[in-house]
Amino acid sequence: MIDLHMHTFFSDGELVPAELVRRAAVVGYTAMAITDHVDESNYDFVVERLARFCDDMADAEITVLPGGEMTHVPPKKIGRLVEKMRAAGAKIVVVHGETIVEPVAPGTNRAAIEAGVDILAHPGLITEEEATLAAERGVALEISGRGGHSFTNGRVLAMARRTGAALVFNTDAHAPRDLMDVDTAARVAQGCGMTDVELIAMFAASKALADAKRGV
Repeated sequence: MIDLHMHTFFSDGELVPAELVRRAAVVGYTAMAITDHVDESNYDFVVERLARFCDDMADAEITVLPGGEMTHVPPKKIGRLVEKMRAAGAKIVVVHGETIVEPVAPGTNRAAIEAGVDILAHPGLITEEEATLAAERGVALEISGRGGHSFTNGRVLAMARRTGAALVFNTDAHAPRDLMDVDTAARVAQGCGMTDVELIAMFAASKALADAKRGV
């Protein structure tokens, strides 16, 4: 299992990073990214500390990557903050997409894709134009394992099929109960209509992204 969107008590998660890593390893994870919620007020505090923690975990049984999930940042400010996050040490940059269960500002999906983030999380009713741009820019779209955000997984899958945009599966875990083994993740994806071939491609995309970011 590879999961590139997870939270600790550096934002609204329940666990310290070390416990999250340990619990993920027990479930069967091979790679993960810690992507606590950030905006202009805290990105340096969060990302720099996660980067330091991940350096210390370089010899852990699983790969742990530092990152951040830019959350409710005004679309016009996303591009600059992406640059700042990468400079601070974020290897996985996620943007909190236009999920239908929160009042995310319109234009967030497009601004994130144009900024070249790694993953657009739970992008809600993403348009075909946005998904096409994601495919062109190499931005992965998230199939979410989190309640609420997962309501539009079917839409995300449909747009990816039309445009060739890459999909990744993430739990968006905030607590131990949110962690999933690979079989559970597969069932969630199958629940939105994903085929076995698409499952293989999705999990391969997550592995490719994690592998690429290890050496960045």
